[in-house]
Amino acid sequence: MDHAKSIEAFKEASRYIPGGVDSPVRAFGSVGGVPPFIDRGEGAYLYDIDGNRYIDYVQSWGPLIFGHCDPEIEEAVVETARKGLSFGAPTLLETELAREIVELFESIDKVRFVNSGTEAVMSAIRLARGATGRDDIVKFTGCYHGHSDSLLVQAGSGAATFGNPSSPGVPADLTRHTLLATYNDLESVERCFEQSEGIACVIIEPIAGNMGLVPAEEEFLKGLRALCDEHGALLIFDEVMSGFRASLKGAQGLTSVRPDLVTLGKVIGGGMPVGAFGGRREIMAQLSPEGPVYQAGTLSGNPVAMAAGLASLRKLKSDPSIYVTLADRARKLTEGFAAAAHAVELPMVTEVRGSMFGFFFTDEAVKNFEDAKRGDNEIFKAFHREMLERGVYLACSSYETGFISTAHGDELIEETIRAAYESLERIAE
Repeated sequence: MDHAKSIEAFKEASRYIPGGVDSPVRAFGSVGGVPPFIDRGEGAYLYDIDGNRYIDYVQSWGPLIFGHCDPEIEEAVVETARKGLSFGAPTLLETELAREIVELFESIDKVRFVNSGTEAVMSAIRLARGATGRDDIVKFTGCYHGHSDSLLVQAGSGAATFGNPSSPGVPADLTRHTLLATYNDLESVERCFEQSEGIACVIIEPIAGNMGLVPAEEEFLKGLRALCDEHGALLIFDEVMSGFRASLKGAQGLTSVRPDLVTLGKVIGGGMPVGAFGGRREIMAQLSPEGPVYQAGTLSGNPVAMAAGLASLRKLKSDPSIYVTLADRARKLTEGFAAAAHAVELPMVTEVRGSMFGFFFTDEAVKNFEDAKRGDNEIFKAFHREMLERGVYLACSSYETGFISTAHGDELIEETIRAAYESLERIAE
């Protein structure tokens, strides 16, 4: 493939934008090379400015369940945009989308819209702290909850594994209230409770999507629920990625455990910038203007984003069997990847949850971030490069998740598997 125009575009972007990108992972830093600059999307495909076509398994990092440029979602966006892009005032669309979410999620009585997943998580944690009157929070190594200060932490040295800042510009005074535990390891959470003077909440991706795809085990989630109940802490499910992706009810359609608060994003905007957080009525009543916990946003509940989200969600509700089809295709794809790897004696384990999929170049089960780090990133880097040259656009990090859309038919899945065989044979040589 020719990437001359993308190479020049990246050089030009780097003159005006730090690193040439507006989100770090887009720079292809972990896989090498220059990112293709995208001109347009259509269904399961992306087209770059050099005219190359790719089968897209990123789908804007999750929200495009119906692929790029779905006609019904496009129509809803255009029709709404013609009435005005933003008002900073209430619209009926906000209530309509809120009602749809509340009716689907047993754990949500009320919901508030924001503009991103980062903002949703930041606001939910503030609400949890305000509702409990406590400062400490527990998060899990390998789970990503956005780039707010309290959540940019790395493992510390204390018995409770208190967090240290993992980015310059983050005060240690903020992250000292963030305790780190190990995913799928209840004992590590128990130690956090033992060492803290007061934990406001435990926040977890019930289906982790930022260390690769790593689901939480059911007994582990049950244990978290019991610990939070015992200590009077709130349990927050970060479903920014899994909400409406893993199932119509997100991860909560796959587990019996119910959180106190939920954060949502990506999918509820159908491709437009959006986020949300919601939970039990008495907790949400602590939120301004009903209660004392302040949170605001001029563009929150933006009508164009609400319209896109409503169109997407109503399409999903009208045919829930979509999730069965998507899961079948995700399994077919990952089984094909694994068979291709094993054919050339390379290790690989795979995971699927609904329309989300992941794979690691390792022969050991992946239950947490330490397991994920044992995957062979050099093989992944080579695989990503070879697949890109064969017209397959995968997430540009081994710690990200892939997504299937309704536009990924069986023929495209088979084409992708053939590309995987060719790529892995080339790598094995």
